[in-house]
Amino acid sequence: MPLPQARDLDELNTQLLAACRADEGRQIAGHALSVGAAMIAERAHLLPLAEQNFELAELSFPRVDGLGCMRVRTNLYSAPAPPGKTVEVRLYPSHIEVRDEGRLIARHERCYERCQQVFDLEHYLDVLERKPGALIGSKPLAAWRTRGLWPESYDRLLAQLTDRHGKASGTRQMIQVLSLIRPHGHTRVRAAVEEAITLGCADAAAVRHLVEAVDLAHARHALIELGELSRFERPVPVMTDYDGLLGQEVMP
Repeated sequence: MPLPQARDLDELNTQLLAACRADEGRQIAGHALSVGAAMIAERAHLLPLAEQNFELAELSFPRVDGLGCMRVRTNLYSAPAPPGKTVEVRLYPSHIEVRDEGRLIARHERCYERCQQVFDLEHYLDVLERKPGALIGSKPLAAWRTRGLWPESYDRLLAQLTDRHGKASGTRQMIQVLSLIRPHGHTRVRAAVEEAITLGCADAAAVRHLVEAVDLAHARHALIELGELSRFERPVPVMTDYDGLLGQEVMP
């Protein structure tokens, strides 16, 4: 069945409101007041509205397993926490939040299917840096490909890194590049990787420099703006005459 359009929804809301208004004049058998009049009389006895919003999350406290996942309902979600760690999970209608001692450590889009595994490659980067050979065939990498978080430029950079530095060292450098996503975001890191490929810089340090160059440019721009304040500069006062008074005795 096709979903109703916005205009159709507006018409339905208008019709529903008109029907509710009409129902206010209905007289219930055995009652002296109409529905609308009884509703007005009832309002004086209702509790006031809540001053604080209600928490819509369903709380649970699962334990992280040996694969770095915790079970929420019927599904497994990855979490950047050591195995055996008990974490707090807040289950919302559209997403879940994972907290450790009140600190948000992970956020996943909620999966409504059953017996699924929801991975985030970012949660396994520390482990993969120690075992870089596990990156290529890992399920978290496959999940990123499915979600569009692993563009073709990452494959090209990884190939250049492994050709230049060897498979283990090159893969480890690629993992270091991926670690830049946490503080700088996917968009900036992807742009830096594409620029590095264009410049022929197959090196993690070069990608890091390109990522951080944006912040350096902002800082440089701020310094230029501060330079306009130079017209307010004044010479430092000379204190030598006052220094001469320090060696003199104070007369009573």
